Amino acid sequence: MIDELKKEIEGARRSFGHELESIQSPEQLAALKERYLSRKKGVVSQFLARLKGCLPAEKPLAGQAINQFKEFVEAALSAAGAAGFAAAASGAWDDPSLPASELPVGRFHLIADIQGRIEDIFLQLGYEIAAGPEVERDEYNFTKLNFPEHHPARDEQDTFFLEGHDDLLLRTHTSPMQVRYMLGHRPPLKIISPGKAFRKDDPDSTHSPCFHQVEGLLVDRGIHFSHLKGTLEAFCRSFYGPDIVLRFRPGYFPFTEPSAEVDISCFLCAGRKTDCRVCKGTGWLEILGSGMVHPQVLRNCGIDPEEYSGFAFGMGIERVAMVKYGVPDLRLLYENDLRLLGQFG
Repeated sequence: MIDELKKEIEGARRSFGHELESIQSPEQLAALKERYLSRKKGVVSQFLARLKGCLPAEKPLAGQAINQFKEFVEAALSAAGAAGFAAAASGAWDDPSLPASELPVGRFHLIADIQGRIEDIFLQLGYEIAAGPEVERDEYNFTKLNFPEHHPARDEQDTFFLEGHDDLLLRTHTSPMQVRYMLGHRPPLKIISPGKAFRKDDPDSTHSPCFHQVEGLLVDRGIHFSHLKGTLEAFCRSFYGPDIVLRFRPGYFPFTEPSAEVDISCFLCAGRKTDCRVCKGTGWLEILGSGMVHPQVLRNCGIDPEEYSGFAFGMGIERVAMVKYGVPDLRLLYENDLRLLGQFG
């Protein structure tokens, strides 16, 4: 499998080189970029999707080969774009309908950029991306996730309910996708679900009524807490750096048992500075919540917990951004201030 994949990657590399040589306009260059780097149907994304078919021992080598190909394409396109602006200035690509070449180049917003990087890591680990509605049913948002009727999250002071529809609300987390996916598919299941969530929080430095989450779910036979720990270690070391250490603390979520809050060692000071701007001298940063899928949640979705088990985890993308880049106030991410946003992407 790995040899065949490498041959196809090499063939794609040659094809890309030939296509790049024939580029005659910025429009053609943009189309070439879309064909190879589009998140859903691009050549690179198609190679990433095939990682699911690789043997466990082959996946690291396959992922490395795909990443090298992706970096090659990105570097070549970047160089061609710079050369194209020079050509446009000299008249070789003279098109009066194009914007002035001195305009600043756009980039992804920090939140979108981080979401894309998280998705790429889990795609390489063999996960699929599942999207769901932002207007959700109470049954999926609370009941099937084992929230009791008296849970405070079900109060109108905490949750946005739709007027005239007691059973409809703006989802308070991306966890309803666990329910939706398990109801529509049979194990083994391996997904992440990124998207917006909503809660009645007053905006401050760490809260917003609209925010972004990434939910993860894996269900199969013989899944243990060690599988969860290994998955989160692989993600955190890929995202934050190879020297990161994880700490699991007991936690509580209605839909997982046992549950754990996960901290990572400070990637800036490793706990050696009392005045560290990232960890404030504690040496640890809270990053996500996780746990083994509660047996009742599996039953609610028609899955026998005597036969299957699984784990779930969830992280706030804004929280990841603030931790990784030392952003002191969540509201800064929504003010569209180019002095902040221009530093990233």
